[in-house]
Amino acid sequence: MNLKGDQGSDHNPEELLSVPQGMEVEQVERAGVGYKNLSKKFAVWGRKDMSRQYCMIYAARLEKMRPLVEARAREKWGSEAGIKHLHDLARDGEGVRCVIIGTIYKKQELKPSILKEISEEHQLMPQPVVKNYVSESDEIVLEDEVQRIQLIGNIGISKLVTGLVVAVLGKACEGGKFDVEDMCFAGLPEPGPREVPNQDRYVLLVSGLELSKATDNLLPMELMVDYITGHLGCPQEQTEVSSICRVIIAGNSIHCTEGAKGESELVKVVRDLDDILTQIASSCPVDLMPGEHDPTNHLLPQQPLHPCVLPKARCYSTMHGVTNPYECEVGGRVLLGTSGQNVENIMRCSAIEDPLEAMHKLCEWGHLTPTAPDTLSTYPYYKEEPFIITQCPDVLFAGNQDAFSSRMVEVSGQRVKLVSVPRFNTTGTCVLVNLHTLECQPLEFSAGMPAPGEASVPEAVAEGEK
Repeated sequence: MNLKGDQGSDHNPEELLSVPQGMEVEQVERAGVGYKNLSKKFAVWGRKDMSRQYCMIYAARLEKMRPLVEARAREKWGSEAGIKHLHDLARDGEGVRCVIIGTIYKKQELKPSILKEISEEHQLMPQPVVKNYVSESDEIVLEDEVQRIQLIGNIGISKLVTGLVVAVLGKACEGGKFDVEDMCFAGLPEPGPREVPNQDRYVLLVSGLELSKATDNLLPMELMVDYITGHLGCPQEQTEVSSICRVIIAGNSIHCTEGAKGESELVKVVRDLDDILTQIASSCPVDLMPGEHDPTNHLLPQQPLHPCVLPKARCYSTMHGVTNPYECEVGGRVLLGTSGQNVENIMRCSAIEDPLEAMHKLCEWGHLTPTAPDTLSTYPYYKEEPFIITQCPDVLFAGNQDAFSSRMVEVSGQRVKLVSVPRFNTTGTCVLVNLHTLECQPLEFSAGMPAPGEASVPEAVAEGEK
């Protein structure tokens, strides 16, 4: 039994398996749902200008998010305190209860600095290399268009990062500081009308294929590809697989080591990726996001891999190179996600250790990459900020995590499914997201599974949802 797909717009794909003469092969139609790519705002090719100053990103972020944060503040605190600019505090004096709005800057001594490079040049004591920049000496400063002020009080320094636009309720105090009572962020916007599937339809999320010359066990990946394309399992399971209407690969599909043969190794690995994507695209729509190790630009938003890199897979109309971050609407559900750099960076700059908690914070903050450009590389935007969450997602995912986990959270009255997508190369696990119910199910493929034809595909490992 094979799952039927499309090549180009009007042609059926070539059969991937040879079928003995006279044997009939039953075709199962792949379930189809509506699809929209909502990631146009992340495209930068054609208007690339690297001569701009990065400070303009914060100015644009504050300009765009100030109305959102102000509206949340009025909703949360009502008319308890008036909203003031920082320069009004000196005029009003100390002890006047008010709300101020600005961008957070987190002073962290352990954060990387250009001084480290200078120290190597002048033979000074180098800074220690650390995985987390949090220390007891960290301070929080709030700045607006003209000045800044240090925040003290009820702020939870360890869970904050640089780049957040926030409204704080409190009073100015001696020493030019602001004593905070409460804080308020932008949150999520209200979703528009959506028509979701009335039956089970799935999106398969996978990340961290990490193909390389050193990869010596491709069996789990081959099993996953055969599962998606309908070449694995009994007829009943193949019919269930036909409900997978889209595959999203969330970055780090290849991983090449540095060295003299790096270029030739990269060519071979990309060719292997092209073969894998060709098999999947022949049966099911697939969206390929770039990641940290993929051959594309390093700055966020990362642009799609060039079509010439994948000469065979690009022949299929079902093959789509997309950006990182990536936002789309599938079957009436809005999916928003990254290849994981933003989540990793937030956990590095704060005391947050759980990827789901980091994603929950992103929803509360209303911003996808607040630490860019401070500790996360990004394109120097001017008068625009594409990383602001302007549409409430049904599913927020992050790829290349250590393990699978998922959780339903409520932010600003909106329910969002958070999904941590594990690295497939180390876990052999991908994730099925039900567009009807938003339930998540991990699928684990390992060398211990029966070979095709010997037995049916075992049920997915039920790890549950945290």
